[in-house]
Amino acid sequence: MTEDCRIPSTDGPKVSAASGPWPFVTRRQYAHRGQQHVWRSRDHRKGLRRAFLPTYSDAWKPESLNVWIGSGFSIGSFLFIAGSILTLWPVAAHTFSMSGFDVNAVFFLGSIFFTIAGYLQLFQAANSGALPHENAEPRRFVLIGWQPSQIGWLSSFLQFLGTLLFNACTFMALLSIESWLQQDLAIWVPDLLGSILFLTSGYLAFIETCHRYWSWRPWDISWWGALVNFAGCVAFMISAVMAFVPSGGASSAVITASVAWTLIGAIGFFAGAVLVLVECRVNASPPVALPSTTPTL
Repeated sequence: MTEDCRIPSTDGPKVSAASGPWPFVTRRQYAHRGQQHVWRSRDHRKGLRRAFLPTYSDAWKPESLNVWIGSGFSIGSFLFIAGSILTLWPVAAHTFSMSGFDVNAVFFLGSIFFTIAGYLQLFQAANSGALPHENAEPRRFVLIGWQPSQIGWLSSFLQFLGTLLFNACTFMALLSIESWLQQDLAIWVPDLLGSILFLTSGYLAFIETCHRYWSWRPWDISWWGALVNFAGCVAFMISAVMAFVPSGGASSAVITASVAWTLIGAIGFFAGAVLVLVECRVNASPPVALPSTTPTL
């Protein structure tokens, strides 16, 4: 073992093995000075468990955004939970003298927090720095970037697009739209597309922690956070499908079920966001290097 596993990447770590769900690489094993160091995609973009000194400037640390990201998603999820409860139990809204417009405004405000957190997450992934075996060249900050081959960036990008669509559908819900067709085009379509993007993003984030298309890793806090978040995405997807308004109007039972699934999805997202905050504390320290052996991933 070494006294400090944060070895400068300029010393020349070499990739000894790599794995991940095709076509992505989510885990690499580096040989360096007779020891093996593990690199993980999720940890890299979040600035956690870094086995090597970061290649970015000391003035920028990706991990500094983790609390803001987790808090933003937590607040947004809480507002979606509140909006769902107020919709399912009108007596609660009446208690606070809230109209239907006020309740819809709660959802819209929640979507704004989703977008803020989603963008910070995308910015973090886009500026996470070079890999340990790559030459660290001075680079400018990018607002969005284009790294579709990196699973973390792609997941963050798709989720950010989804939040923008949720902004649109929750804003349109504030307007008085009578026609069923207009409701479907202005509210249901962006809700459905946003949910599809969230579902895709959530699955990418999940397999990023699995290092394959599925794995059982109950000891890993990152795995739990991604799993619960993905479960919330599934619930949002079910809610969006059920929110379709037919020409004859939607039945009260279907509307209630759709909102109930929104509530379940928001609870999943809230739990996932809290776990992200816990993950940032648990995985803040660099891992311990292992003696050099034949790598098995």
